[in-house]
Amino acid sequence: MNFLAHAYLSFNKPGILVGNMISDFVKGKRKYDYSEQIQQGIAVHREIDRFTDVHPVTKEAKEIFRPAYRLYAGSLMDVIYDHFLALDENEFTGESLKVFTINTYALLDQFTDQFPEKFRGMYPYMKAHNWLYNYRYREGIEKSLAGVVRRAKYLEESDTAYLLFNEHYNQLKNLYQLFFPELKIMTVNLMKQFDH
Repeated sequence: MNFLAHAYLSFNKPGILVGNMISDFVKGKRKYDYSEQIQQGIAVHREIDRFTDVHPVTKEAKEIFRPAYRLYAGSLMDVIYDHFLALDENEFTGESLKVFTINTYALLDQFTDQFPEKFRGMYPYMKAHNWLYNYRYREGIEKSLAGVVRRAKYLEESDTAYLLFNEHYNQLKNLYQLFFPELKIMTVNLMKQFDH
């Protein structure tokens, strides 16, 4: 899952949200530099990623992209899952997604001094271009897929990924619908452990 899912699956808990959003930028023992709740958010992020990667539905979805993108098929799927979450009427309406993104940035704004350097550099672009909301749109996904390729060492183009996304759109949507409810339940149960 990408930034929208990690934000949404923080369930409006500020420390969890921060940890969930910065986790990929926090290496090794660095996580102990943060408060307990942010550390919990980092743990939630990592469990979401693990659950997503090993899930049979994700494995099936990745096969669409694997021939062209090999190891990066999972990173492409993370972006695509966020697209279907942004459009998922069981989770959001267009208006409630807008409100959610505004609230998410407002919460994150309170913690910018704690962001790791790379995330701190990226965050103003995320907010200014409202990445979280723009996952709704195919052109937003096209840009995000290009971003995955730009950050990848061995990839040169994202046009094929965008083509495959459009070509297999309904199949990918159906796979998301099978997968996301299970991910949400897993995350809710994981969060309950922190309340004890």
